[in-house]
Amino acid sequence: MKKWKNLITILIMSTLLLSLSPQLVEAKPSVSARNAVLIEQESGRIIYDKAANDKNRIASITKIMTAVLAIESNKLDEKVKVTDTILKVEGSSIYLKPGEEIKLEDLVYGLMLRSGNDAAVAIAEYVGGSLDGFVYLMNQKAEEIGMTNTHFENPHGLDDHENHYSTAYDMALLTRYAMKNETYQKIAGTKSYRSENRDYSWNNKNRLLTQLYKYTTGGKTGYTKRAKRTLVTTATKNNLDLIAVTLNGPDDWNDHIAMYEGAFDQYEQVEVLSEGRIKGVEYAFYKDKVSLHSSFSYPVTEKEKESFRIKYNFIEPKESWRKGEKSPEIVGKAVVYLNDEAIKTLPIHYNQDGVKEEKGRFFDYFKHLFIRILGVQQHD
Repeated sequence: MKKWKNLITILIMSTLLLSLSPQLVEAKPSVSARNAVLIEQESGRIIYDKAANDKNRIASITKIMTAVLAIESNKLDEKVKVTDTILKVEGSSIYLKPGEEIKLEDLVYGLMLRSGNDAAVAIAEYVGGSLDGFVYLMNQKAEEIGMTNTHFENPHGLDDHENHYSTAYDMALLTRYAMKNETYQKIAGTKSYRSENRDYSWNNKNRLLTQLYKYTTGGKTGYTKRAKRTLVTTATKNNLDLIAVTLNGPDDWNDHIAMYEGAFDQYEQVEVLSEGRIKGVEYAFYKDKVSLHSSFSYPVTEKEKESFRIKYNFIEPKESWRKGEKSPEIVGKAVVYLNDEAIKTLPIHYNQDGVKEEKGRFFDYFKHLFIRILGVQQHD
């Protein structure tokens, strides 16, 4: 009886030790910020979050939206005449003077690198026609992007309006959108810039970019007494592009580094589906004639690579198609599942004359492994 008790005790202890094994638990970064999120840029996958949908004041990371609207106005080469309105603006400044004429592009650099509140006002008046007009454009763009928990009331993020707020997640969405624009990428990733109106350079306040973390590609800092420290940064390593946001983060530089290092260590960008002919289709009508016109990649852990499932659904061919009538270009869809959750749908294209096989695609074996073993080839 005693032996059985000892055996049971050993089994219980073994189970507890296995449940506590660090190999079975993904490490979570220690983050000082009240609100935080880390997403992968291409897919938008959330890798880490901490109260990421809570509405809060956001300070000068507001200026990411201001920069986006300025860039999308297609007026960067135009000269802006600074008005007296800038005299009412407090806080960080690039020391504009009423009556001064300066390129809109220079104002955006001053906005992003030095967080100039006067630059934000000058941009808003020029691009939006007035501060109110520009704020309308800001909220219109936020709605377009899907920032459902955001409302802007000024172009700079100062605490002069009560109803000015966003979330860590919404600011990540905004940055994801902004990073698709090459001009924004260039400006946000610039360490130092000299305007033609100045005889000195503006150095970027983003210390993660300039000093602390070599994989940083851009971002925007922020601070007000009510919002505290806010920070948005982007970083790239090993083909993995990440976006980090923290709100009210007393140790935000280290927060971002911790989130990045954890993700770069645990996640890998994997090409799940390749562009080109879909192999393994045995249905005679579609065999060697269907393809994907784009590839699909997704960030996953090593363990998650075994959890993909791909399902191909095809339209049942009409008899008239077999007799020569033109079939539609889209004849089905490929649905990618991760842990039984659909994460991506791609259209399947049909070519009557057949699709040539593309060689040398890195993850061909990876893709076929799942088709062969999981038996996902289906015709609906």
